[in-house]
Amino acid sequence: MEFKQVTLGAKKSIALIAHDNKKQDMVDWCQEHKAELVNHKLYATGTTGMLIEKEAGLQITKLISGPLGGDQQVGSLISEGTVDVLIFFWDPFEPMPHDPDVKALLRIAAVWNIPIACNHSSADFLIASPLFNSASLRDVPDYAAYLAKRSVSF
Repeated sequence: MEFKQVTLGAKKSIALIAHDNKKQDMVDWCQEHKAELVNHKLYATGTTGMLIEKEAGLQITKLISGPLGGDQQVGSLISEGTVDVLIFFWDPFEPMPHDPDVKALLRIAAVWNIPIACNHSSADFLIASPLFNSASLRDVPDYAAYLAKRSVSF
């Protein structure tokens, strides 16, 4: 796979996802970092988005619930270049019926080389980075070059 560099703007699009046992931790984190998050475009799945909006007072673009396809919605937004950062507080102790969806989402985030935080501590490191509020470069798959090499004539 070939890669190309794209500019990640100073204003990020951030997806916020939290499993049931981590939703309050996500709300607390958003309240703690409201001053930074308000400068970015926020997306969240289902109940997580409603809770953040209600309790943290942040404007959220709400997607459907994770188990109903919200994880795939976020994955799609990542692959089309809309979501720049994934903050996903997942519960390693609670088996989820949609675990394959979660694995697929994390795979897409890794493929498209976006920053990922999976708990409160890693999210703190991410938001404290000087890159969080500034432009930066990142390598992404060059899908056009990939397709050009595999084009088939009929």
